Amino acid sequence: MLRIGCNALVKTTKNFSKNETEFYRCLSSAVAQPKEAASKPKPSTPEKKKGPNMSFMANIFRGEIQSAQIFPYPDILSDEEKQYTLSIVDTFERFFTETNNAAKNDENAEVDPSTLDTAWEHGAFGLQVPPDYGGLGLTNTQYGRMGEIIGKHDLGFGIVIGAHQSIGFKGILLFGTPEQKEKYLPKVSTEKVYAAFCLTEPSSGSDAASIRTRAVKSPDGKHYILNGSKIWISNGGIANVMTVFAKTEVTDPKTGEKKDKVTAFIVEREFGGVSSGPPEKKMGIKCSNTAEVYYDNVKVPIENVLGGEGNGFKVAMEILNNGRFGMGATLSGTMKECIKKATEHANQRLQFGKKIKEFGTIQEKLARMSMLQYITESMALQIAQNMDSGSQDYHLEAAISKVFASESAWYVCDEAIQILGGMGFMKEPGLERVMRDLRIFRIFEGTNDILRLFVALTGIQYAGSHLKELQSAFKNPAANLGLIFSEASKRVGQKIGFGGVDLSSFVYPELQPYAKRTAECIDVFGNTVETLLIKYGKNIVHEQFILNRLADAAIDIYAMAIVLSRATRAASLNLPTAEHELCLAKAWCLEASDRTQKSLRKTTSSTHLEAYRKMSEIAKTVCENEGVSTTPIFSTN
Repeated sequence: MLRIGCNALVKTTKNFSKNETEFYRCLSSAVAQPKEAASKPKPSTPEKKKGPNMSFMANIFRGEIQSAQIFPYPDILSDEEKQYTLSIVDTFERFFTETNNAAKNDENAEVDPSTLDTAWEHGAFGLQVPPDYGGLGLTNTQYGRMGEIIGKHDLGFGIVIGAHQSIGFKGILLFGTPEQKEKYLPKVSTEKVYAAFCLTEPSSGSDAASIRTRAVKSPDGKHYILNGSKIWISNGGIANVMTVFAKTEVTDPKTGEKKDKVTAFIVEREFGGVSSGPPEKKMGIKCSNTAEVYYDNVKVPIENVLGGEGNGFKVAMEILNNGRFGMGATLSGTMKECIKKATEHANQRLQFGKKIKEFGTIQEKLARMSMLQYITESMALQIAQNMDSGSQDYHLEAAISKVFASESAWYVCDEAIQILGGMGFMKEPGLERVMRDLRIFRIFEGTNDILRLFVALTGIQYAGSHLKELQSAFKNPAANLGLIFSEASKRVGQKIGFGGVDLSSFVYPELQPYAKRTAECIDVFGNTVETLLIKYGKNIVHEQFILNRLADAAIDIYAMAIVLSRATRAASLNLPTAEHELCLAKAWCLEASDRTQKSLRKTTSSTHLEAYRKMSEIAKTVCENEGVSTTPIFSTN
């Protein structure tokens, strides 16, 4: 049975269409794996990852665990680094409370110049730039803590800061040559030179590989001529240094064949031929400048190629992945502030002779809001600390943290408004501004819809490759009995209720029943992935209804593992908040484990599969009729 099942699975997965796979990878904006802290030396070109995949999430697609990056919850900052972080946090807390005015920034659709000057003086625009180049030299962990402060006070201003360094000049930090760093990092960290990340075009939103901007090398090979345009570029109207992605003709050194590939360039506005449109009028993050940028015969020196010719797509994805955890950290700060305003109101508001905090409905809202904030923060800082420790396998975890954070923050803000009632709808409390600002986070730097598909498809491919290894083992069973019997024993054990994943040794004793529920979900998850691969093979890439449910289950499992890890840390260290953190973990695991099982059942249930088919038919009819397609109640026909 084992051999037949594995052979059938491998047969259906080994021919995954290269184009289909690349299509989804392009959509995801998440191919490359985040590497070490940005402040550490980086190679000038992307390198292939070596060694076993240490990703917790990738391995659960095999029904297995790789615990090293989850348990124990990391705590890598030295006492000296913690003190340095606290001093910077204190400086920026005072800046945002005493100097910056978020409401005014929103109303004027710009940050006051004097406020920007003060932010530059404090080093806000060079947080991760090494001190040798004028920056503060923060690690990813410290940067995440700073993100919380920014998200707490002003998301719009946060975009100005983040677009500048989290993506704008991040490529120079990650892939820049010594000469490029020496020339540009002092400018963007101390000389009030703004940076922007220029990837999106009118014809290429999530599909980053379809860009049309083009750069042609001059006959003497000394520069490129850049032509094209970019849209919705944060800092696009104010940036003087830009990381621009364009198609270039690249010759394969082995075959001599010429192909179009994306190359990344460092482009200065002063090169000439660079212009930008007026600021876009947006729903939120109004104080950040968003504009189209145009390139008309821009002469870009050959030495301004970033990361090597033809490596632009990898550079772009690495930049996005490397900074994606920062979004979670920022939004965890936003959620803290929303919860604070909601609890202040709940503690004071009297209705029906009681303070509303005594009502179960309000208690449930506050509890869910707190769980979501706790997990969002835990995800972001765990990823950041593991990155600082040199770990590389975080493309799945980073994608999940972005999805979880952006959706949780929206929910928390919405519930905060609901708790405040009519007051929450008013402008004065500031929650309506936060809600408008939050909406973009589910769209940019990889839409949540695309990232869900990325999580599911990347994990499925990893699971399929594992089963191909098993098939290879059957070709020489005498030499591979260990692998064959190990896999067989694991599967038989899972079927009869023994073996499988065990998380009990990693968690605080009080959390073991909840770790068991999580482990059971991982076992079912791995079996479900195998079932889906056997049924659909390479065509699984087209089953988006199913992939989305699989992604939802993966997100819930990751959140359970994270919350168990952090709560275990709190209890083991006997922190003052330990009892509360244990309660947060228990409540989350109880609901998330049930939700995970339901999500997984929906991937194979005939009832739900039929419902998906009906929804597909409905959508086709609506599109054919360009809108609602039902007969009006009072129609005479």
